[in-house]
Amino acid sequence: MKHLSKLLVVALLFVGFNNVQAQDENNPWQVSFGANAIDVFPTEDVSSFGNEFFNATDHWNILPSISYVGVSKYVGSGFSIGARGSLNRIDKLGDVSVDDLSHYAVDGTIKYNFLQNTVVDPFIEIGGGYTWIDEVGAGTVNGGIGLNFWFTENIGLTLQSSYKHAFEDYLAKHFQHMAGLAIKFGGTDTDGDGVYDKDDACPEVAGLEMFNGCPDADGDGIEDSKDACPNEAGSKEMNGCPDADGDGVADKDDACPNDAGLAALAGCPDADGDGVADKDDACPNEAGPSANKGCPWPDTDGDGVLDKDDTCPDVAGTVANQGCPEVTEEVQKQLNEYARTILFDTGKSSIKAESTSVMVDIITILKEYPNSKFTVEGHTDSVGSSSLNQKLSESRALSVKTFLVEKGIEEFRLSAIGYGEDKPIASNSTRSGRAQNRRVEINLVK
Repeated sequence: MKHLSKLLVVALLFVGFNNVQAQDENNPWQVSFGANAIDVFPTEDVSSFGNEFFNATDHWNILPSISYVGVSKYVGSGFSIGARGSLNRIDKLGDVSVDDLSHYAVDGTIKYNFLQNTVVDPFIEIGGGYTWIDEVGAGTVNGGIGLNFWFTENIGLTLQSSYKHAFEDYLAKHFQHMAGLAIKFGGTDTDGDGVYDKDDACPEVAGLEMFNGCPDADGDGIEDSKDACPNEAGSKEMNGCPDADGDGVADKDDACPNDAGLAALAGCPDADGDGVADKDDACPNEAGPSANKGCPWPDTDGDGVLDKDDTCPDVAGTVANQGCPEVTEEVQKQLNEYARTILFDTGKSSIKAESTSVMVDIITILKEYPNSKFTVEGHTDSVGSSSLNQKLSESRALSVKTFLVEKGIEEFRLSAIGYGEDKPIASNSTRSGRAQNRRVEINLVK
């Protein structure tokens, strides 16, 4: 039995000290120290146990100083393993007075805490050890209950009572009561934010417990790692960014952060609803296309063709003719009345000087119809050979065209053709008829 008790003590101490590398929890280490009391009142006397258990005056041996020190290591699931040493002076063995016997004990402990992270922390404890009274020692097996009252996360009061059953008859079975301070330590909090590193998602940067130790620099309730604007307080809807004008576009993406606007226009308003932001709209209160800076296209001549599409923006025309006026029968008639009065030198294609004014009238009419194309037609009478007349008619038509181009009429609008004597408009048998047949006509190309 003696050897068994010693083996039990060694085993418990070995387990306690070899669990130093056990599971790392917040503040896994606990040191306790305080005063202890030894009660050797007969433990087998059940009838008197309830009345005498708290009889400190008659039965407890108390050394009024720090008389025990214990250390334990949390190993997970509510269990801690540790060791404790205590000393005392025995002057009461039950109801018998003795002469100050020395008392020493070394114990290994296995403790189970029922509650975690509470102010009142009850536990039970089992273990074994070795106790010496007046230098006579024996192994014991121990069992006890206790309470921790935590004043702070790390400091508390410990109250405990243990029953020690000796393996040898010469060592009395007894109770050991303890009261003292408990200090927990060993948790690492590198950034000092109150969240231990093992639970801290941002162990190098001080943060908040609600974000697992990560910071919220702008205090908007969104941790920085998930905050699109970590230095400006915002809302969850805006992913942590502010929206000063409340238009649903975060200020960082809002081209007009102080004026409520549309997401499609980068947060800028569009008063006239034309799709052009007011800040870029030259006519913010009048709808118009973006191609014209938000202004409606003008129609200066009021012909129903917008200036941008109107070839003749200052002259009313028709849609079919791109906003330009169309040549009417009256205009065509007037044009040929002028053209038929053009005079040429006899047998030549050179235009006489006295025809200059009529040429100016023709040019004026042609410029009024810039989209219209015309054919300059040359005609002769039947005097002379038909081949010569053909050449002369072509030459005279070309001479008129050249004159008109030189005076500003676009060449692509004019063509020249000679018909010789083939298309008379009067009889070539009379002088007046031949005079009418010697003519130039300017006709609209349809």
